[in-house]
Amino acid sequence: MARSDSPLADNVALVTGGGSGIGLGCARELVLDGATVVLAARNTDRLESAAAELRSVARGGAQVHTVSCDVTDEDSVAAACAATAAHGRFTMVVANAGFGTGGPIHLTPLADWNGVIGTNLTGAFLTIKHSVSHLAANGGGSIVAISSIAGTATHRFMTPYDVSKAGLEMLVRQTADELGCRNIRANAVRPGLVPTDATAAMLATEAIVSDYLE
Repeated sequence: MARSDSPLADNVALVTGGGSGIGLGCARELVLDGATVVLAARNTDRLESAAAELRSVARGGAQVHTVSCDVTDEDSVAAACAATAAHGRFTMVVANAGFGTGGPIHLTPLADWNGVIGTNLTGAFLTIKHSVSHLAANGGGSIVAISSIAGTATHRFMTPYDVSKAGLEMLVRQTADELGCRNIRANAVRPGLVPTDATAAMLATEAIVSDYLE
């Protein structure tokens, strides 16, 4: 299908962690297909910069909006979903917000564990929880969670991240099982080592890149 056909025109998508990296990449593809996108993240300066970039390539009447959102805060997520719904037919969600830490499991601070699980897993749960009523009211839609190859393959010294992505995949399966009857699809995508600001240090280390390639 040609991009000029704008197949997603008149649909609105919420993208968490949309100010950079994979989230911004997903948002770019959505606006190129004509969808209106709401970028959600904590860093409002980065959000505005990302929004300006997307507006320059948007097609088919697509608009780009931003909303400050901390996915670990339920009220913040609920407000972001309501704000997205205010821009039109809210039918798509990209649950992308996430991060990781590094260190041996026996030296992992509880704060690191809670932070990663809270953002990557609980944040996705809250995003799904508060978007569902909007999607259902619009006849259904699609939820895509950004998982990782770490959801099924161990990565030494990344235990909280691995566990969060494994949990995310079951969350997605549960969502698909429960909400398929409402015409709401739920899927997870497992990227490998993607070049973003968050992975710059890893990509600069030859041994790490070689290990991923192997």
